[in-house]
Amino acid sequence: MTTLLALDTATEACSVALLHEGRLLSRYDVIPRLHAQRLLPMVQELLGEAGIALSAVDAIAFGRGPGAFTGVRIAIGVVQGLAFALQRPVLPVSNLAVLAQRAHRERGVEQVAAAIDARMGEVYWGCYCLEAGEMRLAGVEAVLPPEQVALPRGAAGEWFGAGTGWAFADRLAVRPSLGMDASLLPHAEDLLRLAEFAWARGEAVAADAAQPVYLRDQVATPKA
Repeated sequence: MTTLLALDTATEACSVALLHEGRLLSRYDVIPRLHAQRLLPMVQELLGEAGIALSAVDAIAFGRGPGAFTGVRIAIGVVQGLAFALQRPVLPVSNLAVLAQRAHRERGVEQVAAAIDARMGEVYWGCYCLEAGEMRLAGVEAVLPPEQVALPRGAAGEWFGAGTGWAFADRLAVRPSLGMDASLLPHAEDLLRLAEFAWARGEAVAADAAQPVYLRDQVATPKA
């Protein structure tokens, strides 16, 4: 059976998950600015709990963004280091998709408008619909002002809002009929679930192809 490791540090949450012999283990903690210190120890904790060495891992999945610039880079740096050392492929997964998958797992919703606070008065935005257990992108992911967000063309049915971008609910141009949760953050358990689908489709790539997706060219505000 395939053994997959998943890491995510793209938001305030730091999480890891491991799938081994059909058993899923995970660690999750909201620790802003401490991701670099905790990520590898969390990985070691999971490997110890599973009773396996890192070399048993077949591929490593990671949250490739969008999210915090520093957080995304931490995950990619760790993933590339491990993958190069092990000569294993990697599985990049959208953090907006991870949010949608978590909303499905915890709330049972099948259509999710995922939004992450992008700072600078904007949100990272993506809409997802459930297909065969996987939350799949409907339309495109984008970074834009809250007033410009929209559901996919032809969207119907009920939608749920997930992610920190929904803190701008009074400005967002979408009103989810199923409610919202602005406290929801990506969880590696859901990243791992999406990685399983990607692995089955043969979407793993070489470690040097592990690149961040920021959705905006300007990742920092220049000093005045």
